[in-house]
Amino acid sequence: MFHVKHFENTTDEERWQAMLAKDRRFDGAFVTGVHSTGIYCRPSCPARAPLRQNVRFYAGPQEAAEAGLRPCKRCSPASQSAEEACVLAAIAAIREEGAMTLAQLADLTGYAPTHFQRLFKRTVGMSPAAFAKAVREERAKAGLSRGLEVGKAALEAGYGRSEAFYAATKGRLGMTASDWARGGAGRVIHWTVMTTSLGPMLVAATDKGVCCLAFGEGEAELAARFPKAELVPAGEAFRDLFAAVLEAVEQPGPGSTAIPLDVQGTAFQQRVWEELRRIPHGETRSYGELAAALGNPKASRAVGGANGANNVAVLIPCHRVIAADGTLGGYAYGLAIKRELLRREGR
Repeated sequence: MFHVKHFENTTDEERWQAMLAKDRRFDGAFVTGVHSTGIYCRPSCPARAPLRQNVRFYAGPQEAAEAGLRPCKRCSPASQSAEEACVLAAIAAIREEGAMTLAQLADLTGYAPTHFQRLFKRTVGMSPAAFAKAVREERAKAGLSRGLEVGKAALEAGYGRSEAFYAATKGRLGMTASDWARGGAGRVIHWTVMTTSLGPMLVAATDKGVCCLAFGEGEAELAARFPKAELVPAGEAFRDLFAAVLEAVEQPGPGSTAIPLDVQGTAFQQRVWEELRRIPHGETRSYGELAAALGNPKASRAVGGANGANNVAVLIPCHRVIAADGTLGGYAYGLAIKRELLRREGR
């Protein structure tokens, strides 16, 4: 109910990651059906995560009930509070009318403007103004994915002119309007597997920058990450770039932030990744601290989900995020590599 995307334009993998992160912003966008127990839940349900093979996703409570599932008693996915109803009404209005003032939203919901601002941000993870901006951006990207020219997609989304859309997406770690227009198809990705002291390391890049860095992976895993792209072995033109990546792993230093990246993600994921790159070399943050830096201290689980969606290890330093108690927490490539990366950075 609170996420920019609806059920029909999210993938099962996005829903699964949102469920693992217990991301409240997806509540109402879908429900999680756990067929081994016969119940369905909100994405944010605090219950222990089920096995993936037992899970199916449904657009809402009615579809889950028709599949023979009953609502979870912990998260009550078939009901909503008065506060949720007000946030829902505001989201629907913003989708219909575009950006609205706090005074207009207060009139709509019956809350005082400042109180509703806090309620909306606590529930959605961003302010009403930021949500309206995200909706507009998603609409423009959807238009580009349908093949519309940039000017028309920007106009239909409410930007007024294409320059405003370019300005809104500028600096998003290599993401451009043309990237969204292609939907990833037709992109050429140059790749290699490098020998490092941490084991084999897959590095891949487009002409804009590094799009993948992963340990213990190869061409098959790269193809799974970028199914529509053309994969070619890296040639001489990428020698210096890949050498800089290798140095960032073997002899890490602040200069690694200068390595160009070409990554794509949701608006929230982009914010998390940009904040990760702001963590000073040699320091760490907890998930809660990172969420607080993003202006939403309660979004630590969503931050964890964005960390897991990071395709570029080390250069987007998700290894610098640790558990609140000071322990290492998790890491996609194993705690031994995470521990060694932190040691090299002089934690």
